[in-house]
Amino acid sequence: MENDILGRARSHFENLVQMQLDRVEKMKANEDWIDFQSLDAIRIAIIGGDGIGPYISRPTRTVLEFLLADEIGSGKVVLHDIEGLTIENRAKQGKAIPDDVLQEIQKYPVSLKGPTTTPRKGDPWPNIESANVAMRKALDLFANVRPVRIPKEGIHWTFFRENTEGAYVLGSHGIHINDDVAFDFKVITTQGAERIIRLAFEYAKKHGFDRVTVVTKANVVKTTDGKFLQLAQEIAKEYPDINCDDWYIDIMAAKLLDPKRRRDFQVFVLPNLYGDILTDEAAEMQGGVGTAGSANIGKRYAMFEAIHGSAPRMVDEGRAEYADPSSLIRAAAMMLGHIGFEKRAKRLEMALDICGQFERKIVLTGRSTGGSSGKYADYLMGTIQSADLEEKWNSFQ
Repeated sequence: MENDILGRARSHFENLVQMQLDRVEKMKANEDWIDFQSLDAIRIAIIGGDGIGPYISRPTRTVLEFLLADEIGSGKVVLHDIEGLTIENRAKQGKAIPDDVLQEIQKYPVSLKGPTTTPRKGDPWPNIESANVAMRKALDLFANVRPVRIPKEGIHWTFFRENTEGAYVLGSHGIHINDDVAFDFKVITTQGAERIIRLAFEYAKKHGFDRVTVVTKANVVKTTDGKFLQLAQEIAKEYPDINCDDWYIDIMAAKLLDPKRRRDFQVFVLPNLYGDILTDEAAEMQGGVGTAGSANIGKRYAMFEAIHGSAPRMVDEGRAEYADPSSLIRAAAMMLGHIGFEKRAKRLEMALDICGQFERKIVLTGRSTGGSSGKYADYLMGTIQSADLEEKWNSFQ
């Protein structure tokens, strides 16, 4: 009996190791980055997702159509809706992303995605993999970039969370050895860690930041986290004008709440799980996870999304039209910057700050006591159009 258990475990682990060795070889191919401005047309997929996803995708699309009216009219930018990434369709086909939906997504180098439901124990859905995780792996979206801005407190953080390995890459490939023992697996590769760390340092260099903070638990998780930290320290030597410090995830979570220290941090780089936790904490400080956007960046594809879940209860209770679209609209601002429309991205970010943190003429409560997502989009567009947008934004800094 014991030999059977060990043999099954050995075979399972061998398959996982081979899977990761194959992935490393693909990373070594080192594709070039796509140049969006060189394209005849920038094709953008808008994926509604499920739950409140379609409800916040519609006003976000409206804002994009407003900002890109000339480019859409000339055919330089094409917006295309992709259906089918609902939990119902995914459960029916037994896949995190149905094959036909993935093939459609792969036609578009850029996508803007609403939240999707990830089944958990006790849900009525089969235990399929997260659509987000599956998409990041399928499109090799290795960098999850999440900015958090709280201007009135002098906070401007940008998190670079590794997206394709760490504790999540094999999240659906754990094994129950027997009734008493269960294993999950964590993976850090040289190629995977180096590219996210280097991207964080390059971002800091380009945007004039002089500090990059590496977050791990390398004192306890010595092999994988230790590798990530060691590689970061080696890469930091190539950037002598940038200070590199490292913190453990537990104390880092505390220091984000420390008013004496938190405004000193600028750019963070960290493995997948820690980045997931820390960015939700940071977003809550900004005004809630509903206010934070997220970019998933690869060399050939980029996907921008809200960082929160699909909130099916809001749909069940008839409140979906009051869901806060700020997270997805902020992701749209990041997308605009990524594809070359930096000035329009900046104006949208300013409007989001003014409407969400300062003026707040329309307050979103998630219920009929507050504004609807559509009315909030109208408020944003009116603010973007105002002649004194920059003056107003500067007065709040």
